Amino acid sequence: MEIYQAAEVVSSGGDFSLLSLFLRADWVIKFVMLGLFSASVWSWAIVIDKVVGFGRARREMNRFERVFWSGQSLEELYQTLSERPVRGMSAVFVAAMKEWKRSHEQNAASYIGVQVRIDKVLDVAIARETERLEKRLGFLATVGSASPFIGLFGTVWGIMNSFQSIAASESTNLAVVAPGIAEALFATALGLLAAIPAVIAYNKFSADANKLVGRLEGFADEFCTILSRQMDARTGGA
Repeated sequence: MEIYQAAEVVSSGGDFSLLSLFLRADWVIKFVMLGLFSASVWSWAIVIDKVVGFGRARREMNRFERVFWSGQSLEELYQTLSERPVRGMSAVFVAAMKEWKRSHEQNAASYIGVQVRIDKVLDVAIARETERLEKRLGFLATVGSASPFIGLFGTVWGIMNSFQSIAASESTNLAVVAPGIAEALFATALGLLAAIPAVIAYNKFSADANKLVGRLEGFADEFCTILSRQMDARTGGA
């Protein structure tokens, strides 16, 4: 008879909805749930932002490479790009050309010095673009690694509440144990809900960022070679 009554309480409807589980939980589990839900929402916002941003970065690189290798004068391309904010390959190109023009205007005598300065400028420009591409990826990594443990903390706390309910009521029927167990499982589910997409997104975007940075470095090497040929031509190969 006692088991039947407990089952009737559990199946009475609505008591174990997600909203009811949250409202019935104590403040510790509520704090855990709210934190995990907020982390999940922010992670998805970052995912959407990165999908859009990485797609734009690839299109801008493709567009710049078509223009750069079309045979257009480097001076004309520099004048066009320097008049507006640039990023990606355009930013790397503008930074290197600016140093190249500055050195040329100052009649730099040292070929090696010019080459070193251009290399440094390219390294700095690539580092800035890398930082921009990898921005907020650390948050995804943190959510992916920490959320399961935060959810586990909520699970342990919920099970502790269940044992306290058993001790207070001196009964082990389902109606006494179920609420705390349900809260515990809900906290675990939220932890996994936040962690799994964050880990997948972090791995995907890290790989994409590495590919884009590799393209920047490849372009920097090729552009450095072009400038080196021009410096040889200006100095008569000396």
